Amino acid sequence: MKKKTNDILIVGFALFSMFFGAGNLLFPPYLGMVSGKNWFISFLGFIIADAGLSLLVIVVAAKNKGILDEILIRGGKKLARFIGCASILCIGPFLAIPRTAATTFEMSVLPFAPNSNTLVSVIFSIIFFGITYALTIRATKVIDIIGKILTPILIISLLALIVKGIITPIGPISSTSMIDRSLFSEGISQGYLTMDALGSAAMASIMISTIVSKGYNDPKEQISMTIKAGLVSGLALAVVYGGLTYLGATLSTMHDLNTSQALLVVAATEGIFGAPGKILLAIMVLFACLTTSIGLTSSAAKYFSDISNGRLSYEKIVTAICIFSAIVSNFGVSTIIKFSIPVLQTIYPVMIILVVLTIFTKKIKNDNTFKGAAYFVFVFSILSVLNSLTGVFKFVTLVPFASLGFGWIIPGIVGAILGSFIKTKKI
Repeated sequence: MKKKTNDILIVGFALFSMFFGAGNLLFPPYLGMVSGKNWFISFLGFIIADAGLSLLVIVVAAKNKGILDEILIRGGKKLARFIGCASILCIGPFLAIPRTAATTFEMSVLPFAPNSNTLVSVIFSIIFFGITYALTIRATKVIDIIGKILTPILIISLLALIVKGIITPIGPISSTSMIDRSLFSEGISQGYLTMDALGSAAMASIMISTIVSKGYNDPKEQISMTIKAGLVSGLALAVVYGGLTYLGATLSTMHDLNTSQALLVVAATEGIFGAPGKILLAIMVLFACLTTSIGLTSSAAKYFSDISNGRLSYEKIVTAICIFSAIVSNFGVSTIIKFSIPVLQTIYPVMIILVVLTIFTKKIKNDNTFKGAAYFVFVFSILSVLNSLTGVFKFVTLVPFASLGFGWIIPGIVGAILGSFIKTKKI
């Protein structure tokens, strides 16, 4: 029993580290700053869209052997493969993985060498992804490397910052918020940008592989341990997110909306620890982003290796991801985040609706219920993104829950109901 508990903690803390990357460190303090005394409202939105959805996906993924396509398949093979590949590419080499290196460079290197040029950035990205490659190439060892070695350093650094910031606040908390829109909706939006729920299913696959390698062969036991490890991760994330959001609130009278998310974190660490804060920040960012890079690279490589039935080897995909991500990371954090918003707003809702429906998969006998919900949400999400870019489809803002970032719920329900009237083979 002691071994089992220890293994659950190792896997849970490893999952925490894989989740806690660039966006997880940047977004909560910013939410706290713009929210002021109402920071807890935006924190709730953030924790629901990030840790809440991630845990939901992990539970569903664990019951489907950690296979992403198994979660999405009842929405249609083509859509399942499209959403699956798009999700993995987002949490992989296109967005999330390069963002880890870009954030590490901007927050761990530039503060000490502000005049660094492009050549320095390129050299850093090569070193960063060289380390990622070395620690990722053996899939079953990824969790142990992260959970036993890298996570403790990250957690100790984060807790040191949060506890000191609570005991000796940087400044007074503003009595008003800086934004007119819903704080809860803003939290939801920022939670989307972490991309954690997209990676949860793929990470569940790595978790299950690790659990099996430790000698747990009973499928029910594997599911139970995966879910418990997910709960450990979720609790740790909630504590850290809450602390970081509060720290941001203590900066709300000292900074405004023109302050970048990265500079706000720098200001927080320096305000709490003075000059040594730069060193602590460098450590936090390095380990937060490195563990996420390792976890996402391993997850993405395993997914594409699995769907190719081994024709593309895990090792070759890891190599390709590291090389491609090293190139993209030199575009910078702001560019990567800006590009990621419309992509995530399109993919995320479809993933969520299918995950929710999969919870009731035994009771829903008609596949068209899934397909109707998925396609209605997909179309609505595309229109919402186009409206945010052009303002042409303003009617999407009138849909219930749109102000909270959940405008796709009603189209999903309508699509599911209509789909249920179209006959299909029972499963």
